[in-house]
Amino acid sequence: MPPTRHVTIGMPAVFPVPRSVVPHGEAVQLADAVALVALANADQPTLRVVRQILRDAGVSRVDQVGDLAALPGDEPAVLIDERAGDLPPGGYLLAVGHQGDRGVIELSGRDGSGTFYAAQTLRQLRVGDVIPGGTVRDWPSYPVRGVIEGFYGVPWTQQARLDQLDFYGRHKLNAYVYSPKNDPYLRDRWRDAYPADVLARLRDLVARAAANHVAFTYALSPGLSVCYGSAVDELTLLAKLQAMWDIGVRSFMIPLDDIDISGWHCPLDAAMFGSGDAAEAAAQAHLLNAVQRDFIATHHGAARLAMVPTEYHDVAASPYKDSLSSTLDPAVIVEWTGVGVIAPTITPTDIAAAHAAYRHDILVWDNYPVNDYIPNRLLLGPYTGRPDVSTGLVGVTANPMPQAEASKIAEFTLADYLWNSPAYQPARAYNAALTELSGGDRSAAAALAAFTDLEYDSALDKGPAPALAARIATFTQAWQQGDLMAMGQLDDYLALIESAPSSIRDRSLLVECQPWLGAATAWADAARSALRLLDDRRRDDRAAGARDRDKIDAQLSQAGSFTYTGLGAPIPVTVGHGVLDRFVEQTLSATDRWLSPDASLPAAVTSLDQYQNQSADLMVDGDVGTYFSSDAPPAPGDYVGVDRGSPRPVSSVWISMGTPDSPNDYIHTGVLEYSSDGATWQQAATVQNDAQPVVTFPAGTTARYVRLRSTDTQDFWVAVNEFTVH
Repeated sequence: MPPTRHVTIGMPAVFPVPRSVVPHGEAVQLADAVALVALANADQPTLRVVRQILRDAGVSRVDQVGDLAALPGDEPAVLIDERAGDLPPGGYLLAVGHQGDRGVIELSGRDGSGTFYAAQTLRQLRVGDVIPGGTVRDWPSYPVRGVIEGFYGVPWTQQARLDQLDFYGRHKLNAYVYSPKNDPYLRDRWRDAYPADVLARLRDLVARAAANHVAFTYALSPGLSVCYGSAVDELTLLAKLQAMWDIGVRSFMIPLDDIDISGWHCPLDAAMFGSGDAAEAAAQAHLLNAVQRDFIATHHGAARLAMVPTEYHDVAASPYKDSLSSTLDPAVIVEWTGVGVIAPTITPTDIAAAHAAYRHDILVWDNYPVNDYIPNRLLLGPYTGRPDVSTGLVGVTANPMPQAEASKIAEFTLADYLWNSPAYQPARAYNAALTELSGGDRSAAAALAAFTDLEYDSALDKGPAPALAARIATFTQAWQQGDLMAMGQLDDYLALIESAPSSIRDRSLLVECQPWLGAATAWADAARSALRLLDDRRRDDRAAGARDRDKIDAQLSQAGSFTYTGLGAPIPVTVGHGVLDRFVEQTLSATDRWLSPDASLPAAVTSLDQYQNQSADLMVDGDVGTYFSSDAPPAPGDYVGVDRGSPRPVSSVWISMGTPDSPNDYIHTGVLEYSSDGATWQQAATVQNDAQPVVTFPAGTTARYVRLRSTDTQDFWVAVNEFTVH
């Protein structure tokens, strides 16, 4: 059946965002039969993707031929070639239009990767059985674009890794570094050969990576026990790399991060290299140069060797860096995390400083969205804080979370940035990621957005739960002005958060995020009860208020019961910290005195002297407009707190510190503690740079005394508006 003519449709959004998209002409409507024009040596992954696109469009027969001129009739044709030689590696030209009566879709790549990426764009352009007319001209910003599985904790499963590799291919990421800290054959037992079954699984990963135009990099980490000058250890290391070569690996890395360089593992190294950090760097360079000389240079087709230095997270001059940079083979790439283990930003100035410090080509190991240092949280915001620095870098590999499916949000945005960094818009990429993970279902995407907003902030983008915080601020202002409609609007949004577990379609995401989804539901329930409590107070209905107040206590207990166990002992998870919890606690502080006007206030306790007439009792008077102020900065051991008179149940604590004029007047580093007798104390939480900490206690906790104790020196005084224990 000949194709239907005169079809015009708009261009769908494509991610990563292409360099140039020019709509023109008529769309190509696919038919029952489509010709696939490709040479016999055409890129096989590209052919696989194109055939799947055609099947998804309802094409029942694909006729593969080598020459368009040989085609009879006017059935639509898909042409695959590698003629885009004027584009950078990985670049492509995708043209959709007509030649006479024949609809023609041409995928022209600079290379096989280019045609593969053209196919990934074609996949997104398809609308039913129609491909919009137009031309896409595209190429990547960064040569190396990928992910390094380098976190501590439970490593990804085999199925998760396979799924990740498919995800990278769909989003034009081209590198995966295999470096899980919990693979004993990478670190502790690096000398040992892999068992046959483990090696077979690695072979499957290497094959899946190749099918997605992803370079599988094997990262062997011998630094915990290697004798750098030992010929035996060198041969053992090379044999391990050869085993990986034999299963198809062509890219290798030697990470020497997170090791102790204060001493040697063998007397030979002390004799060969001496002592000190410079000697350690020289020893490392000796081993790496041997790998470069005796393995990489002797294996045709091997990618450039990369290494991770022990000093990997700054640009300050040091004996270690000076020695490494002057002795390491120039062919070796140095991987670096930026200025800081988790760098808030990476700028052109930082890149220039890194080149000056290491004097080698730089590949960034970006520690986002990894959360092994804060396992109570998920990091679900977009990749940000990195302008276009592609001219100064080999590329970027980002370290993800143990939660593989949840990591795809940041990975999606990372892919968009690395492909076309000048056009990158974090919010746009973030919303597109949520849409994709929701399968295009708008209600599921809305619920996912409400949940991920609770875990949005990170070292890269501070400001907790920005969407919810804005809604609460709008509600608070409207409520104070008597706008009763505002309550329903906020309640609807909280109900959306509450519905997330039943609305999110991605089953893997639901399993991974279960503790956080459960906590989010409980906190949303408590916040909705807090709204009702405010309305009870407005109506002066103390009976309803007492019922809603009791519900909140139960909901807060439930919210504190969810834990994550991926790093051993159960860790209580947090969601919307500083927004959801603060809203609930502020509401309780505003209503508890209304519910119990005759209840005695707890007594304030502090080791700090007061400033002028700003006495300690002002932090327990129920009025956030008054405050206690110290007359000097706290020393380690100084505290502020309350004496409740006798041991009583405690569900949560909210401390409001700082003033509008002196927002930094609070205990910056401390621990929240509780006691029944004032002599034996138990730690409830650590507090770091949080002027309004909220801590939820496990069910059944009782305490007479609760205090926040400073554990470090600081320059700022301490002002406490309210120290509230519920």
